[in-house]
Amino acid sequence: MQWAFVQIIARYPKFIETYYANGIYIYISNFLRIIFGWIPFSIGDIFYTVLGLIIIMGIYNAFKTKHLNVKDTFFKTGAIISVVFFLFHFNWGLNYFKQPLFESLNLEKSTYTTNELIEFTKRVIHKTNNTQFLIAKNDTIIVENNLSKKQIKELSTEAYDQLSLIYPQFQLKNQALKHSLFSVPLTYMGFAGYLNPITNEAQVNALIPKNNYPATICHEIAHQVGIASESEANFVGYLASIHSTDDYYNYSGYLLALRYCLAEIYRANPEQYELLLPTINKGVLKDMQQSQDFWQSYQNWSEKYFKIFYDHFLKANKQKDGIKGYNKMVSLLINYYKTKSL
Repeated sequence: MQWAFVQIIARYPKFIETYYANGIYIYISNFLRIIFGWIPFSIGDIFYTVLGLIIIMGIYNAFKTKHLNVKDTFFKTGAIISVVFFLFHFNWGLNYFKQPLFESLNLEKSTYTTNELIEFTKRVIHKTNNTQFLIAKNDTIIVENNLSKKQIKELSTEAYDQLSLIYPQFQLKNQALKHSLFSVPLTYMGFAGYLNPITNEAQVNALIPKNNYPATICHEIAHQVGIASESEANFVGYLASIHSTDDYYNYSGYLLALRYCLAEIYRANPEQYELLLPTINKGVLKDMQQSQDFWQSYQNWSEKYFKIFYDHFLKANKQKDGIKGYNKMVSLLINYYKTKSL
């Protein structure tokens, strides 16, 4: 019955936008962050651990006793799935089915041409170069952020305060931002962070490079304020980063945008990609290479299977492009800046 309800209500994005995303969800998320936000460690990660142990113990006991009551197991499993399914959608998951961000922000369209991509990327390169030079005072040096990750994390509230002055719908109250207890396995899986939809805690991988850290934080907070789509969370996280009064946040945001734009150009026009690379400050290129080296050092056979699972999870929640949808951020950027200055 719950599944049927979700399939029906997903057909009415405006209804979800009005009464859930901009209505009941605001109170639910604030309530959850008030309860769990003050605790220094992740309650959501503990929940996952306990749930995993219950499953393992159930399997172990079944093998140990060599007796499995099929009817009893079926109903217990169904009960657990039903409760988790309800909490997921009620606490956060219905945000997957609201209006696309390009509609709610009144953007002209959701597509772009190759020429528009190239011209916009040139503008992003110019902005990233300027921000890198502003901080490093040398275009060949990697930006070094002297703040601790705890201090960087604390600045995220100010970034969203600034963004909410322009877009009140992105206002954040009662922060619940924590390092994942599973940062090491998370890195091997190839993920920089995630939102726990049951507790509304934003989890950030504590191991990721520091210059990627502010934009990653802002991405996960975007999920907390009701942005479910990964591409839209990238976009809102970018906006929060560049609206911060902190130069390191600005740089992290422009670096995020540049990486995605370059990746799209490489797919669409490899020759143009090679022409653009020499126009990027060497310090920025070294930074991107450092980040790539970090992730490559953790690559392993299991990563692709975790990403396949996540890809199917996104598609099951009406994100038809799955994990490839992260790149749709570029479309939002290009169309957003048709009426805004970069």
